[in-house]
Amino acid sequence: MKYPMLKWAKDLFPICRSLAGPGNRKTLKYFFKLNKEFKIFKFKSGTKVFDWKIPDEWSVKDAFIQHSSGKKFAEFKKNNLHLVGYSIPVKKTISRKDLMQKIYTQKDQPNAIPYVTSYYNKSWGFCISDKEKKKLPSGSYKVVIDSKIEKGNLEVAEAVIKGKLKKEIFFSSYICHPSMANNELSGPVLLNALMLYVKDKYPKNNYTYKFVLLPETIGSIAYISKFRKILKKNVICGFVLTCVGDERGYSFVNTPNENTLADEAILSSLFNKKNFKRYSFKDRGSDERQYCYPGVDLPVCSFSRSKEYPEYHTDKDNFNVVTQKGLEGSFEAMKDIIDAFELGPYPQNTKICEPQLGKRNLYTSHISQKGIYKEEMYTRKNLLAYSDGKRSLFKICNLLKIPLKKIIGQYNILKKNKLLK
Repeated sequence: MKYPMLKWAKDLFPICRSLAGPGNRKTLKYFFKLNKEFKIFKFKSGTKVFDWKIPDEWSVKDAFIQHSSGKKFAEFKKNNLHLVGYSIPVKKTISRKDLMQKIYTQKDQPNAIPYVTSYYNKSWGFCISDKEKKKLPSGSYKVVIDSKIEKGNLEVAEAVIKGKLKKEIFFSSYICHPSMANNELSGPVLLNALMLYVKDKYPKNNYTYKFVLLPETIGSIAYISKFRKILKKNVICGFVLTCVGDERGYSFVNTPNENTLADEAILSSLFNKKNFKRYSFKDRGSDERQYCYPGVDLPVCSFSRSKEYPEYHTDKDNFNVVTQKGLEGSFEAMKDIIDAFELGPYPQNTKICEPQLGKRNLYTSHISQKGIYKEEMYTRKNLLAYSDGKRSLFKICNLLKIPLKKIIGQYNILKKNKLLK
């Protein structure tokens, strides 16, 4: 099944998202058209959530710098990364010297516009390339930031696809970054495609699936503050989807102890991929920081294509980085995990001692000779040998060094022949 994830991302790319405000609502509204199961949970500005407070909403109509000659620079309407996130309203004329203190660049990438925020301190600023900053003419500059910071709501979207079992497979992504394709939009579009897949492929799903969209950090903290007990009770495996749209590699961040069902599942799906990289929890970066924090302790790994890449947090994170092929690679990796859960994550033999495969036409060669032993038979017989009902399918993959997709194929055959249950 293929879903137009790249189109969704391109539709959403121009929207200025942040922690809270109209850009977030517009983004969520787009996804509600794809998956009507989403429900909104609102957290009022100023509400205390653990050690944090819910921020005010931020919205922008326009922002730019205008030289005395009339020429404009750092125009928000051309690229919303030009404005520092949560900039306060400003309308004044200042000197070039004073303006330089309010312009941010990425010096090691002189042609890139950096992504800069000031969420919790009242400030303002602009972002341009270092190359352009050096060319700003002398003279005075008019600074215009037509923004609002006002009381409102931080919004979290949650969708639950109930299954026969209450145990939940959990997916989370974030909607707080403005126009960047990989470090933002790739995660939410993949999450929505996976939700459609569960509904399309498994109308009578065994496990319950939970999908969450929220602003990073403060959104997950707010969500946990409301649902921590339910999450701890029901979630058995979860993934934060972030930076999943490029074609350069595959990676994931382990849970702190590296021994949960999520660790086993993601490793079994990725270990044979090209340019695969496994990160310790010490290298955490997204909302796995909150889901795995002491007192929360959820079995949640973070999944990415390239966790680290040069275009990160700049305007170069665009659709030269994110492709439909890259998104589909991520979809396949997560889809295999869903398929494994729906088959049954703890396969168990139905026979005592090895079953006779030949009489079921499951032995690939009726001749027994040294050196003639197909890979298919290696997988099939070892899957049977390790299926004790206690080892997860994912752990079996990792023990045998066989990719999850191949194991699933054999599991289907053995289950149809009533050799596994």
